[in-house]
Amino acid sequence: MTARGVALVTGAGSGVGRASAVALARDGWRLVLAGRRRERLEETAAAIRTAGGEALVVPTDVGDAEAVRALFATVEARCGRLDFLFNNAGIFTRPAPLDEIALDDWHRAVAVNLHGMFYCARAAFALMRRQRPRGGRILNNGSVSAHAPRPHAAPYTVTKHAVTGLTRQIALDGRPFDIACGQIDIGNAATEMTEAMARGVLQADGSVRPEPRMSVESVARAVVFAASLPLSETILFMTVMATGMPFVGRG
Repeated sequence: MTARGVALVTGAGSGVGRASAVALARDGWRLVLAGRRRERLEETAAAIRTAGGEALVVPTDVGDAEAVRALFATVEARCGRLDFLFNNAGIFTRPAPLDEIALDDWHRAVAVNLHGMFYCARAAFALMRRQRPRGGRILNNGSVSAHAPRPHAAPYTVTKHAVTGLTRQIALDGRPFDIACGQIDIGNAATEMTEAMARGVLQADGSVRPEPRMSVESVARAVVFAASLPLSETILFMTVMATGMPFVGRG
């Protein structure tokens, strides 16, 4: 197994984050696992160790700027550097028409999906800029909702559109420092967050229909591929989705 470097995955306790962390470890990365629930992170770490990899668990609420500062201080102290950040943590909120969206839901979505994404990217950028050898890669988890909305999903849609702007900005500002940035837009990975889609969700035409989902391991393979590229190359945006989902032509 080729030693790749140090990778940090946020939202590593379940779903796409867990699958990606395990796949990265199998590819030779040394893992740092961040998320709110220690017990879920420890489950991911156990899977990594079973696969022969290394994992450091650092419980973190990415919506808390001080917690993120402490996370990256731990990464630097324990690992010496950071080569890859999978900026993955994110949440859905309860579906509702625009005028019925609870302000608490709006603020939660912004805190995690936007502020948390920025806090982690900012801290990673700073570490990658000053470490020697300098540089690294940031991969932001966007969504197909970064391109086309679902009905009654304004908090999620708005924050994921903002992630696209953040990705472009990091890609530009990172050039002088050998920091590459890209975004993976995932459509209907089969995780706890998308279980409702298999039962039936509201469509743009007002109907309620089930949607196909894709294997989370397929998403993880895409993350590993993006991480493995040399810093002279990047995938700025890639969409990985269930073939039959109603994204193309949504609306």
